[in-house]
Amino acid sequence: MKFEDLLQDFGSDIVNNQHFILNALLAALLSYLLGRFYIRYGTTITNRKKFASNFMLLALSTMLIIFIVKSSIALSLGLVGALSIVRFRAAIKEPEELVYLFFVIGIGLGMGANQTTTTLLAFVLIISLLTIRHYLEKRSLMSAPENMVLNISTPVLDIHKINEVLAKYFSLVELKRLDQNQGKQFLSYVVETDKLDNIVQAKEELILLSPELDFSFVEQRNLAQ
Repeated sequence: MKFEDLLQDFGSDIVNNQHFILNALLAALLSYLLGRFYIRYGTTITNRKKFASNFMLLALSTMLIIFIVKSSIALSLGLVGALSIVRFRAAIKEPEELVYLFFVIGIGLGMGANQTTTTLLAFVLIISLLTIRHYLEKRSLMSAPENMVLNISTPVLDIHKINEVLAKYFSLVELKRLDQNQGKQFLSYVVETDKLDNIVQAKEELILLSPELDFSFVEQRNLAQ
């Protein structure tokens, strides 16, 4: 190989590394902003702050993979083989979580493929549309009744008994989530009432079902819609 070819390859590596660093910084920034947006405007019951903390790592990891394999068919085939043995054990419980994960992966793909302008435009467009939709829905629901999230943690207990108590005091009772771990049940309900006394009476009757029962009421407008 000639000396001029070595210089050309070296210069090309410098340019590629500069593009990689710039795109990595942009991917980190966009994923961080998306995380803040998800925390502020997301509607899932799960811990949105903890979930959003994974966005930056996912975006940068996706970008790194695409940046490395995009110029090599052999590496691309090797990546397919490697991913075929990967199994993800964490279940996605809310469709909204899956949508945001795809959004983050899209950021990583765009930056890894050096489609910086397109990725930035798509990010601004999608965020703008989601913001507009949020405020339009908020205005249309301002006069609608408010719902509350009821989170219950208790030793294994007949769910029908809990439902019977809740049905006595709330006009709306909807079980959104049920988990069981280490001999305890974790339930998330959406309930609706316009009287504080109903909440107090429901609390007292729930405690009678099990002294070890823990629960919390969290106001959430129109979660059941």
